[in-house]
Amino acid sequence: MTTGQSSGDSGVTCELISVHSLHVPSMEDSHGNTSGSLSFILTGFPGLEDSLYWMFILLGALYSVSILGNSLILVILKEEQSLHQPMYYFLAMLSVSDLGVNCSTLPTVLGAFCFNVRAIGFDACMAQMFFIHLISWMESGILLAMSFDRYVAICNPLRYTAILTGSSTVKMGLAVLVRSFILILPLPFLLRRLPFCKANILHHAYCLHPDLIHLPCVDTTFNSLFGLSIMVSTFGLDSVLIFLSYVLILRSILTIVSQAGRSKALNTCVSHICAVLIFYIPMVGVSLIHRYGKQATPFVHTLMSIVYLFVPPMLNPIIYSIKTKEIRKRMKKMLSGAFRMC
Repeated sequence: MTTGQSSGDSGVTCELISVHSLHVPSMEDSHGNTSGSLSFILTGFPGLEDSLYWMFILLGALYSVSILGNSLILVILKEEQSLHQPMYYFLAMLSVSDLGVNCSTLPTVLGAFCFNVRAIGFDACMAQMFFIHLISWMESGILLAMSFDRYVAICNPLRYTAILTGSSTVKMGLAVLVRSFILILPLPFLLRRLPFCKANILHHAYCLHPDLIHLPCVDTTFNSLFGLSIMVSTFGLDSVLIFLSYVLILRSILTIVSQAGRSKALNTCVSHICAVLIFYIPMVGVSLIHRYGKQATPFVHTLMSIVYLFVPPMLNPIIYSIKTKEIRKRMKKMLSGAFRMC
């Protein structure tokens, strides 16, 4: 190392040395041994290893807001009888999926960012990848179901209670779960058959299929095309159907004569529109970075992963508590009671 190099370069060099020392592929590995003692290396913020205390405070606060907010939403929806409607049943499903994202990523994110624990075993990585993608695709399906709920409520309000009954809402939720499970199930098995004989360094503090698919030392065209086809058939199809539903909703709203009536109808969709945007924009950003941003710095990958991970679960309960009067009133009452007890 020359004298002109900075201490930050020295830290990165030391980190890379320790990364490669965790798994040095043997000839057996390069011929198809994908499991066993194979490990992946999760990425934190390069150069901020000395700021673990502040990272712990920041990430702890983000997780706390997300978990507390979604838990309060579920409690309020359970206790408030006036909210026992299909629209809020879908909101409960959305909160459960957000809590699922938090639970599936919490150990590795806090370990990588706050305690500098970077290694994750092959089986643990596959399990985490399975649950993250399962929940993400479920959330996309839930947002589509919510758009259908808004379409029926605005475009065909007289038949709303007949179309969206309790049983039909449960069936839609189960259909979303089954679809996501069937689509995600092949991915871990397809990855398991591949030989990983490169430096197994991931771009995030958790395992994602677009990240893992670049690591095997054989041609992964089939896996990439399979993963892309699943994304198109879920995120792509769902986003198109959500867009079409809002085209029909907007056309129906424009037929309302009074300005107050238009504003009231449109206001019932604002929360869902915000939830759609904060879910799809970070997800598209992460996908584009993986496929077309190979020259991007590790900081960009890490920053996008934090946005993708924390923004939707944290903002969804805030948005719905602000825009839904019943939830806002009940949440204020619960929080004021908690503060009085303290």
